[in-house]
Amino acid sequence: MPEPVRLPFEQPHPMRPAPLLRQMQGQGPIHAIRTAVGHPAWLVTGYDQVRALLDDDRLGRAHRRPDHASRTGESALFGGPLGNFDTEQADHRRMRSLLQPHFSPKRMRALRGRVEALTGNLLDELAVSGPPADLHAALALPLPIAVICELLGVPYADRAQFRAWTQAAADVTDRARSEHGLAELFSYGQQLVARKRAAGDSDADVISRLATTDGVSDDEAAAMGMTLLFAGHETTVTAIGLGALWLLATPGQWQALTDAPSRIDAAVEEVLRAPGLGGGGIPRYARTDLEIAGIRVQEGDLVLLDTGAANHDARVYADSDRFDLDRPVVPHLTFGHGARYCIGAPLARIELRVVFSQLAARFPTLELACAVEELTFNPHVLTGGLTALPVTW
Repeated sequence: MPEPVRLPFEQPHPMRPAPLLRQMQGQGPIHAIRTAVGHPAWLVTGYDQVRALLDDDRLGRAHRRPDHASRTGESALFGGPLGNFDTEQADHRRMRSLLQPHFSPKRMRALRGRVEALTGNLLDELAVSGPPADLHAALALPLPIAVICELLGVPYADRAQFRAWTQAAADVTDRARSEHGLAELFSYGQQLVARKRAAGDSDADVISRLATTDGVSDDEAAAMGMTLLFAGHETTVTAIGLGALWLLATPGQWQALTDAPSRIDAAVEEVLRAPGLGGGGIPRYARTDLEIAGIRVQEGDLVLLDTGAANHDARVYADSDRFDLDRPVVPHLTFGHGARYCIGAPLARIELRVVFSQLAARFPTLELACAVEELTFNPHVLTGGLTALPVTW
């Protein structure tokens, strides 16, 4: 029997799927693989299977014997098991109940005006500086950081510091660096919580509200706040950069959006679906023996739910690897599904709608200023976003 394929898959072109991954998808929805650190795992690539398993209590992030669990990489945050196996589900429900009110539709609508103003200011600066420009540095990076700082109550002046820590924490290749970044980020969160608790303004921002919530310790408030800080900007930075790349590099798509601004919702959903070509996955551990598409998975096995591959399942999406604003609507799995659906999804959608609406209106002649093959990506962090996006107009 051949040795299982080892991640990551070789991907010769950043906007085309790894040939081996698509070959494997054609053979079935679940595959025995080895992770980047050589550990055994199952990679689930079928849309129906990934969608169902995202909301299946037989999988979780904790492991009964964490020291013996397979790892995906060296990240302290994502590389291995997290949480207490016996209380994981109750802990998750409690965390969701504490955070959900801060991401209510009412609060998100109230934030939209600030997103629009912040985006407008950044585009003013872009227009003044003139072409060529780096859209990553000018827009994709600063906007999500500014938005999450306002929402959480994190000083924007600290952005270089906490950005360095979040980048270190997300390092999938260097565990010592990842652990150090995570520790620094948590320590920063503790200091923030202490200052906000002393200030006593219980409704100023999310961290202030968490710090004054009955039953929430300072350490818990700090941990939740810093988790939101990390997740609330890192993924959106990547989505804006890659979304702009796909809109600009796919013939006719930028023009389609500038000609018909009402297509912004379709553009955002395709920006969320298309760039994740697959080849990784959300880590889960089997809490019991189970069967996935006829394959027996044993308790404790690492199961990678490849939402990117699922979002390109040819059985569900016609011409799945094409970026297409005219694509018939099939809900993508980028934000997950079910009980663990991303709590920040409404905020991410607001940011993407505002960004691409304003960008298309103000820079209709925007285009790439280099060949796609010249672009570079960050291979050390989980999100793997662009390091720069040269554009002109």
